[in-house]
Amino acid sequence: MADPEYESVLCVKPEVHVYRVPPRASNRGYRAAEWQLDQPAWSGRLRITSKGKIAFIKLEDKNSGELFAQAPVDQFPSIAVEGVTDSSRYFVIRIEDESGRRAFIGVGFVDRGDAFDFNVAIQDHFKWVKQQCELAKQAQNPDQGPKLDLGFKEGQTIKLNIANMKKKEGAAVSSKLRPAGPGGLSLLPPPPGGRSALIPPPGEQLPSLPVNSQPTSATNTDAALPWPQPGGATAAASADIWGDFAKASGSAAAQNQQSTGWVQF
Repeated sequence: MADPEYESVLCVKPEVHVYRVPPRASNRGYRAAEWQLDQPAWSGRLRITSKGKIAFIKLEDKNSGELFAQAPVDQFPSIAVEGVTDSSRYFVIRIEDESGRRAFIGVGFVDRGDAFDFNVAIQDHFKWVKQQCELAKQAQNPDQGPKLDLGFKEGQTIKLNIANMKKKEGAAVSSKLRPAGPGGLSLLPPPPGGRSALIPPPGEQLPSLPVNSQPTSATNTDAALPWPQPGGATAAASADIWGDFAKASGSAAAQNQQSTGWVQF
């Protein structure tokens, strides 16, 4: 079941005058100067409403709102609403009663702006009606509507500038290969399979290892050496292995005793 059509108000003007229109003798149009403008037949309020596609021009009493006459307008421009040839403030409308009888009367506005609003309100309504009809046709026949052509025309080309993209990618790769050290300095990665060099504290030097104790192969020989034990051949072997480490430790202990002045028992 379709929704019932509701009536909406398009325009309201508080003051309008109604005039008797003499029969038109020719097709040259209406002239407001022939209406006896100083003697209006009726004065009241004008209200324009719409119900569906039809607009209604209603003439109502200012105080009670009682309907004096109404003019249904089913299309615009048409003979239902016509302007006069000698003024922009006067119009001729075709009123109709419940029994279907019709008559032409003249309406005039005191303010020229009210006449402009009256004309625009009717035009806007029928613009909306036209748009609704076009949307309904497109909904019924979607294939007949205009189609958007996104294809390339013959001989048409496009140009892409990727030079900046290559520079950005190269900068990103170089930044990954050089990790930043403390203070923002770039450090080179260690060589594959090598050992990191030990850095002595300030003021000290690392003891040099004997040439014979350095491994000659890639295998770890430190794990195969026995832990030095006191006394015996093992102690002598360990002394040869450690080399200058024992001398350095002994000299350091002797220097410590001389500097403190104490004798160890």
